[in-house]
Amino acid sequence: MSELRETRLEKAKSLKDQGQEPYALRFEPSHATAVLQRDHADLAKGEERQFNVAVAGRVMTRRVMGKLAFFTLADESGTIQLFLDKATLESQESGSFLQITGLVDSGDWIGVSGILRRTDRGELSVKVQTWQMLSKSLQPLPDKWHGLADVEKRYRQRYLDLIVSPQSRETFRRRALMVSAIRRWLDDRFFLEIETPVLQSEAGGADARPFITHHNTLDLPLYLRIATELHLKRLVVGGFERVYELGRIFRNEGTSTRHNPEFTSVEVYQAYADYTDMLELTEQLIASVCEQICGQTRISYQGTEVDLTPPWRRATMHELVQEATGLDFETFADRQSAVAAMTSAGLEAPAAADSIGRLLNQAFEQAVEVNLIQPTFVLDYPVEISPLARQHRSKPGLVERFELFIVGRETANAFSELTDPLDQRQRLELQQARRQAGDLEAQAVDEDFLQALEVGMPPTGGLGIGIDRLAMLLTDSPSIRDVIAFPLLRPESRSKADPEGTVTVDN
Repeated sequence: MSELRETRLEKAKSLKDQGQEPYALRFEPSHATAVLQRDHADLAKGEERQFNVAVAGRVMTRRVMGKLAFFTLADESGTIQLFLDKATLESQESGSFLQITGLVDSGDWIGVSGILRRTDRGELSVKVQTWQMLSKSLQPLPDKWHGLADVEKRYRQRYLDLIVSPQSRETFRRRALMVSAIRRWLDDRFFLEIETPVLQSEAGGADARPFITHHNTLDLPLYLRIATELHLKRLVVGGFERVYELGRIFRNEGTSTRHNPEFTSVEVYQAYADYTDMLELTEQLIASVCEQICGQTRISYQGTEVDLTPPWRRATMHELVQEATGLDFETFADRQSAVAAMTSAGLEAPAAADSIGRLLNQAFEQAVEVNLIQPTFVLDYPVEISPLARQHRSKPGLVERFELFIVGRETANAFSELTDPLDQRQRLELQQARRQAGDLEAQAVDEDFLQALEVGMPPTGGLGIGIDRLAMLLTDSPSIRDVIAFPLLRPESRSKADPEGTVTVDN
């Protein structure tokens, strides 16, 4: 590698000595390569078209055959062949053919101008008349046939992955279009996107361990937000009836195919609505975005057909657990009897699950979650695991909450929001007690948020959707790292020592 780099440095110096700047200031292409391929598909083999073009991109491959050379040039839209004829180039600029064939390597960025030609083999080409080095690459590209076989290197050096993998570029293009489509859908329905703080004095809105930082000037401990929920609710208290934010969230947890400590979510709040309204909104939003990005609502994910055509299945957590295990948690008189039944059914009952409601959730996670392949709304969660959701209007011990599962993964979470400040205080104090007892994911009491609730919050429905998991679904990506451009990784030295490379979690 060091020898190759030295050779390329020498070539950069030679370019300079010959009056060619190896790192140009600018270049103005006239066309994208995909546009030329589309608009001149009718050009016959062996013919030229006196149509002047200027294109720029990275040289991907090169073949030099005596007085002719053929380069493949790639821009963001696609590729086109460069046809280099010594006679043509030297009639334009003395020595130019020797320069471009001798000093340009695969990986270099160049700009060329010329006319169009269809080769005898049928390849649309730019017959180059002039060329310019735009940026000399000092490192060789990965092998064009095998790309990046090292999966970790794909994530660690994403720029190389994007250069050699059109599929990776398409994944991130689709993700960007998906995010734009979500924003458009919400904007068209009069939701306002309002930004909320990333640095917060209290980290709330989810059960998660936060990252802790410090503001030096104010000598103030701060947290990176684990959710946007509590500040968006403050906006509803202030009079905004439809608000959302699509942004980055930070949780101090391990990594897996479904988790990255830094991820993206969209949270939506609508005054005068409840969780049934959020259910309809979720279904319509995701189906609409899927149709825009994938062209239809029936898609394939890792070889399995997934039908996102509404309506989707709706079932309570109790119903799904009973269906999968035969256990009816509504019949258990106490925790002890629930533990005995779970053990008999081959399920684990961890000590941290200190109530029937928490045991119900454990049974769901162990026996149900992974099998929810088609979109399923799981309704009516235990109150113990839902401290920000309103108590169910007719089912004691439960809250008006749903989670959406697709391909065995939680994709969305929604509540009828808790607006009673006294009930909310009691719930958060219970959370804080768990935190003080050692549960690092339990929430703290946010006094300012409780003060806002005491000012008065109207009935409200709230929704959160995991953007990364939705992107995985719509791009047929098996890992969250495939849809996050720069995922968090261990330092490379530690990663080599530990081939697994990650601390995994499964929650």
